[in-house]
Amino acid sequence: MGKKTGPNPTDRAKRGTKRSLLTDGAGVPLAVAVAGANVPDMRLVEATIKAFGIERPSKRGQHLCADKGYDYTTVRTVLIEAGYTLHIPSRGETRAERPIHPHGRARRWVVERTHSWMNRFRRLLVRWEKREQNYEAMLHLACAWITMKLAGVFG
Repeated sequence: MGKKTGPNPTDRAKRGTKRSLLTDGAGVPLAVAVAGANVPDMRLVEATIKAFGIERPSKRGQHLCADKGYDYTTVRTVLIEAGYTLHIPSRGETRAERPIHPHGRARRWVVERTHSWMNRFRRLLVRWEKREQNYEAMLHLACAWITMKLAGVFG
């Protein structure tokens, strides 16, 4: 199935793929990284940040929302060095203990919505490609399609 597959820990160890996605506030995909399903999310952070295709306009004032799966010192170090202001809840912290976000609630649902849009491409939902380059090319094509759709090009 290719190098970027691995046993899925939640599906009877069938081989699977995990994708890590970075989006802007509107859900436009900015970077995507792929690994086996058994790779923890925290290990994909650096690859996802490096997959960012263009130079970011400003390394100051850009916020990054993530879930508790990214609450590791190494992840925080990589993201702070990349110039992000982090909004990552600590593991073991309840919702009532979290600090109030100045602009309302964190918006991780934007990334989940973009993953849902990507799953509408059956070729991505069920991985048919054996070569990782082909799968990544399909991911980039889906990201481009989503970006054009959000820009109103397709009506």
